[in-house]
Amino acid sequence: MTLTGHSLIAGQAVAGEGKTTFGLNPATNEQLEPAYTLITEDQLQAATSAAAEAYASFSTLDPETHAGFLEAIADNIEAIGDDLIIRAGQETGLPAARLQGERARTTGQLRLFASVVRQGDFRGVRIDPALPDRAPLPRADIRQRQIPLGPVAVFGASNFPLAFSTAGGDTASALAAGCPVVFKAHNAHPGTSELVGQAIAKAVSDAGLHPGVFSLIYGPGSSIGQALVADPAIKAVGFTGSQSAGIALMRTAAARSEPIPVYAEMSSLNPVFVFSGALKGDVDALAQQYVAAVTGSSGQLCTSPGLLFAPVGEDGDKLAAAVGRAVSACAGQTMLTEGIAASWNSGAGALGAAENVDIIGEGTVGPTENAPAPTIFGTDIADFVANPVLHAEIFGAASLVIRYSSAEELIEATNRLEGQLTASLQLTEQDYPTAARLIPALEQKVGRIIVNGWPTGVEVGHAMVHGGPFPATSDTRTTSVGTLAINRFLRPVAYQSLPQELLPAPLLDANPWQLNRRVDGIVAEAANEKDEVNA
Repeated sequence: MTLTGHSLIAGQAVAGEGKTTFGLNPATNEQLEPAYTLITEDQLQAATSAAAEAYASFSTLDPETHAGFLEAIADNIEAIGDDLIIRAGQETGLPAARLQGERARTTGQLRLFASVVRQGDFRGVRIDPALPDRAPLPRADIRQRQIPLGPVAVFGASNFPLAFSTAGGDTASALAAGCPVVFKAHNAHPGTSELVGQAIAKAVSDAGLHPGVFSLIYGPGSSIGQALVADPAIKAVGFTGSQSAGIALMRTAAARSEPIPVYAEMSSLNPVFVFSGALKGDVDALAQQYVAAVTGSSGQLCTSPGLLFAPVGEDGDKLAAAVGRAVSACAGQTMLTEGIAASWNSGAGALGAAENVDIIGEGTVGPTENAPAPTIFGTDIADFVANPVLHAEIFGAASLVIRYSSAEELIEATNRLEGQLTASLQLTEQDYPTAARLIPALEQKVGRIIVNGWPTGVEVGHAMVHGGPFPATSDTRTTSVGTLAINRFLRPVAYQSLPQELLPAPLLDANPWQLNRRVDGIVAEAANEKDEVNA
């Protein structure tokens, strides 16, 4: 595929009428060709209008056509081959193995959503058959299904150029729900975004769908991004990024004459709680696992552990010393952008300058311009509870070890935390009583609780929750990873006393899409359901 440097609006390459930007290689800060033209707000309306026009046909696709379309996107992404990995590596500094894994995750979740579309339970069909003889009042025939919200604005994430970008989780779940997508590319990896955007546009064309099903746009977040969220055609927003940017989008969405939901995944410290039993085993291995979770991908993961609570005393001292040794052996890795590296330096500097904070261990500066030395800091739990500076997220390879004396201190510290994506517990059976006291507090603060594991590496499946109370996400009821993510872009509609001729296909007595449906409160499998509806 050839890079054009242009937005892709309803299947057509469109040169922006605004300024231009370049991708930058973060290892060298050198510009990457081609230049990317940025669209204006007038040009943006062509994308949102096309998405609105595409909604009627796309939202009513039959399951097989719909699922085949998602699978074709996955096939087309894989067909790009090494060119995609090479360009993504140039734009992000991420190693090829990490990007290959991310590509597999991207295509895997598209195919997973294809299976969800075929299976059809997300449509939430419920049928309460008429009861004309019920006393004292008869019941009308009432049927319900979930319908797509409408066109969705999706914003690419800086730290996942594939899995949380053009065809990533938000795009995949919105398309699976039947919502056209207008995708705002992250300006840090424009070429990667275009390559994947071309793969999606080809799938749209090959399936004979309305070209407005997908558009890819380039523009400043402060103007085009805000205008996209404010556009009346847009009915929901998917976002992964900084807390400040996410809140700005939330405010714009709330100020519209028709407010819309913003599903923003923003910031998290992902605390790890080490209990005394876990320190009776291989402390060096535990320390190395922690440091690997902190430093992997240069710490630029939304699930990187920014806090570790360890007991006071000799065993806790051994863990702290092992952590210091482990991180001292680490070299800095190239961060995604010069700006992110500068932000890491600022945040780490503020944490290191805080009262009663020490450096437990520090690695070495990496070989490139934007590869600061990974650092682990230490403090005690009283200072952590009292000092808000110690609660600030540092996006990158930095973490804070907090020493505690009792379960009561852990519960108090948990209650002082903001919302988080995850919490991890390192323990043995002897720690179960203490952990059981902490878990109810954690349930109020996080979306995922992990035992004897680490928060990095989010499984894409049916049971996963990648979300949490604010500010981890803007809506604690949702997830941005896993099949449940599709629910963000749906809403229920009830149909009362409609004749068969007017009902949508999922609600017909004949059940032409062979969906499992809830009939009079009881789940009816497609093969056995027709008789129950007509009983």
